[in-house]
Amino acid sequence: MKRSILFLLMVLLAPAIKAQTDSSQLRISLLTIGPGHEEIYEPFGHTAIRIIDTLNGTDLVYNYGTFSYGEPNFELKFMQGKLLYYISVSSFNGFMDEYVESGRKAEEQVLQLGGKEKEEIYAFLQYNLQPGQKYYKYDFFFDNCATRIRDIFPKVFGEAFRYGPTLPPGAKISFRDIINQYLYREHFERFGINLLLGSRIDRYMSDEDVMFLPDYLRDGMANAMTGTQKVAGPTEVLLEGGAPPPAGVNGGFVAMIIVLVLTAAGLMVRRLHSLGRVMQALVMLVNGLLGCLMLVMWFGTDHQACQENLNILWALPTSLLIAFRRKRVEKYAFIAMILLFVSFLLHLLGIQKLPLTELWPWLLSLLLIYGTIYRNAKKEDAA
Repeated sequence: MKRSILFLLMVLLAPAIKAQTDSSQLRISLLTIGPGHEEIYEPFGHTAIRIIDTLNGTDLVYNYGTFSYGEPNFELKFMQGKLLYYISVSSFNGFMDEYVESGRKAEEQVLQLGGKEKEEIYAFLQYNLQPGQKYYKYDFFFDNCATRIRDIFPKVFGEAFRYGPTLPPGAKISFRDIINQYLYREHFERFGINLLLGSRIDRYMSDEDVMFLPDYLRDGMANAMTGTQKVAGPTEVLLEGGAPPPAGVNGGFVAMIIVLVLTAAGLMVRRLHSLGRVMQALVMLVNGLLGCLMLVMWFGTDHQACQENLNILWALPTSLLIAFRRKRVEKYAFIAMILLFVSFLLHLLGIQKLPLTELWPWLLSLLLIYGTIYRNAKKEDAA
């Protein structure tokens, strides 16, 4: 009789017991790799999904940040924004070897999901591995290895899923602000990137926007919920990583100061008049070429962040036309000076921020050249 009652209780309680335990053999976690400083893309970190299958004895990492160096016309496709990235699978140990060697930090968040939810994520990743689904056109801000993973969970779980807050309450941080923080020691790269990125990245980010960076995806996942259930367990450090390296000397700023000093000396010291002509031609030439590059990146590529680049107001492509011309360009110089002030006004209004730390000596050099051209023309007219 007692055995019959015990059996009946087990049958009645089985659904409840199953609901509270994970019947899946899968263990799914989010991996977050800290910044590195050997390649241009490393300062922003990396993210991937790890799946351990205890039944089949596998430990695999699903990585949306894969691309092929050996692809035909690799450099051209990269410049055009047409380079295809894809999801790949590798062993966990193989994935981690690179970061062990480079001394980068690695963290893991195990997802506290039921068996059905894990099977859905696994099925989603397997579907993405199909030839017709695995490739995507990479966009650093809007479609990268972190955003691909960020978007998995709302797709799988629907409206019940929500990420936790990632930005401080009331924070007003733009895309440009955040990448400048990550590129704190890559001075030349930060300067060049700022010049080629347009006004689109000066808008303030939302909690969802900032998760294009792995660190913020980790933070959003830390407090993510499905209904009333927390999604991720505590963050565990797999690799400690090294201390952040110091910023070092800002080579871009030093170079711009040298240009300003040589330009000012050549234009203002009578005995250095020849130097002034050389610097005027050189600055105008570089300014014009830079403006042409901005136009190409705006209209000739698929890089969304390079569109609407209002730096073109001071980096005038037409500077090429006057690089070696010294007569009757005072009207051009006057208009160029006005556009310089307009660019600075747009910076103050937050419409498009200028990288003034490195750029102000260059802008002052331009102002000196335009002012000198205009003043000399007026002297000739008066004579």
